[in-house]
Amino acid sequence: MMYITDYQSPVGVLTLESDGENLTGLYYDGQLDKENPKLEKVNQADQKIFETVSLWLDEYFQGKNPSINFPYKAEGTEFREQVWHELAKIPYGETVTYGNIAKKIAALRGKEKMSAQAVGGAVGSNPISIVIPCHRVVGQDNHLTGYGGGINVKKHLLECEHHNLDDFKE
Repeated sequence: MMYITDYQSPVGVLTLESDGENLTGLYYDGQLDKENPKLEKVNQADQKIFETVSLWLDEYFQGKNPSINFPYKAEGTEFREQVWHELAKIPYGETVTYGNIAKKIAALRGKEKMSAQAVGGAVGSNPISIVIPCHRVVGQDNHLTGYGGGINVKKHLLECEHHNLDDFKE
């Protein structure tokens, strides 16, 4: 059984998902079919993981850099998991390009090069937004590119991390 609960954030309602032990999803409104019979909606207090993640999100949205003090588990193809692992390494307050990640994944996979578009697809399928910081990935020349929560949400998250939005292009 998978459990879900809602978290009211400054960027709208977020849905937290857990297997009872790990955070397995953090979705923006409309990204998850909450009517799925395999999902049981519970109160935050019913799952310790939800309480812990909610407190982490509270701090994050206050512009702090909280340490991730909870287990999380994102499942996907080997390629996607490799990309998500690279995303998790991006430090708070920094950004990287899709091209930079593509180079790292190419080296990891023993290839000469990797498509930045393929990396973009994996970034876009990240099931644990914010915690696995896909919002820290930008296009070439600091272009703000698509984001599952929308460009305005991406901007808000970057502002939470004390970025000057004038440094980015749309």
